Formats: sequence, structure tokens, C-alpha cells
Amino acid sequence: MTPETAQAWEVASYIVTVIGFPGAIAMYAIENYKERRIENEELYQKLAEEYAKFANLLIRNADLQLMTGNVPDSLLSPEQKERKKIIFDMLVALFERAYILVYEEKMDKQTKRLWATWEDYIKFWCRRTDFREELPGLLVGEDPDFSGYIRKVAGIAQK
Repeated sequence: MTPETAQAWEVASYIVTVIGFPGAIAMYAIENYKERRIENEELYQKLAEEYAKFANLLIRNADLQLMTGNVPDSLLSPEQKERKKIIFDMLVALFERAYILVYEEKMDKQTKRLWATWEDYIKFWCRRTDFREELPGLLVGEDPDFSGYIRKVAGIAQK
């Protein structure tokens, strides 16, 4: 190997070190970001499907008027009261799952977008008197951070 060839190889190695290595790190970071974004979208889609299933449950139990009315428990049969409590329990479990998987104290724009829909759902249900009244019992054993969050939204004091 001639000195000129060795020098050319040395310059090439410097170029790779100075340009190639940081470029590879940048490409890795970009790909990692894209992958996380896709995973978040898939997660959101799965949660949205779960809420759609829940909406179908509400349709099958339309006699409880959980979306449109606020039928007092005194007008419900024992069986209707039981179904209502189970539905509320399922709803809290779904909200907790969404909270654990999506919610963060400091959210980037994408996460805020994903969380906004769940926050709207939670606020909608927390405006219902019957849901708020059941909520303390439904939160027993749930994630403490989630419990604190939903209690705050519902305006229910911490225990």
C-alpha cells in the first residue's frame, strides 16, 4: 500500500467518523420516533375499538338511557340497577386502561391528540350524577394516579 493510498483511507475513515456515525444515530432516532408514533396510533385504535364495543353495550341496554337520560335509580328494577352498576364498572376499567396507556403529565402534541378524546369521554360521564355517585365505590383498588385524575375531573374529594 502506497502512502497516498493509506492517507486516502485515513481521510475516508475520518469522513465516516465525522459524518457517517452521527448520520447513522440520527437515522436511528428518526426511525425509532416513527415506530413509536405507529405504536401509539395502533394503541389508540385498539382503545377506540374497545369504546365502540362499550357503545354497543349501551345500545343493548338502551332501557337504562345511559347516553340520553338520567333515569333515577328509584325507577329502575333491581336487575336494571345491577346492569347499570356493571356497565359503570366496565367503563371505569376502560378509562383506567386508557389512562395508564396514553396519559402522561407532560404530553407531546401527538399524545395530547390521542388523550383528548378520552378526556372528552371521561368528562361526559363525570357530568352524570349517577356515575359520580357510584364512582367512589368503582375506584376501590384502581390505580391511584388514575383515581386521583378522575376524582378531580368529577369534582369528588380524595379519600
